[in-house]
Amino acid sequence: MKNIVTVLFLALCLIIISFTNLKRSNIENTFISYEIDLKHQNIRFYWKNNVNENYRNFQNLKSELQKNNKDLIFAMNGGMYNKDLSPQGLYIENCIIKSRIDTLKNGYGNFYLQPNGIFSITKDNIPAIRTTTSFKNEGNIKYATQSGPMLLINGQIHPKFNLGSPNIHIRNGVGILPNGNLLFAMSKEKINFYDFASYFKDKGCKNALYLDGFVSRTYLPSANWEQMEGNFGVIIAETKPKK
Repeated sequence: MKNIVTVLFLALCLIIISFTNLKRSNIENTFISYEIDLKHQNIRFYWKNNVNENYRNFQNLKSELQKNNKDLIFAMNGGMYNKDLSPQGLYIENCIIKSRIDTLKNGYGNFYLQPNGIFSITKDNIPAIRTTTSFKNEGNIKYATQSGPMLLINGQIHPKFNLGSPNIHIRNGVGILPNGNLLFAMSKEKINFYDFASYFKDKGCKNALYLDGFVSRTYLPSANWEQMEGNFGVIIAETKPKK
């Protein structure tokens, strides 16, 4: 009898472990994600080329980089934009403020779902994701993009997100991992805000920012994921010199 109980217990444990692994696998397959260590990888924000034309998509950026003997390793659309494809809210590129911070709190759309936030990188390659109200530019910001809403604030899911919400779209965002690295993620399927924020929380992020919705695109050839089409504003990309 004792042997039968032991066998049943072990079988139950195996079932639970298998279910957990399957669930984890399904969650991972729902997203295309990429981790960046700013100490060893080169990341930049792009909006317009040297003749003041908007890059619009990854193909145009890739072609421009190739002319300068650079390879495009990873790219993702980097925040919301206006009808003329200009960045919505704060945008800093190479320490130059190209679009000013938007402090309006009662506007329409996801951008204004408070709190919204700002993703920034300093001259020393230190990343930060802060709410718009807590952001301070002390002159050391090399790159920044404003978007909204925040997905995670100090480890907590945005208070206006609802579990089981039917508001589903393709979504992309960025978070900061416990090791200080950046985690970029885009859902492969339509997903609600709560589940999207939960993905970053489960990865250990304390703060994460939503970048955009159905226009979201990602270029990551190492994962056989290359979305070259699109017509958007800011692009966040990793490059390497051609060998």
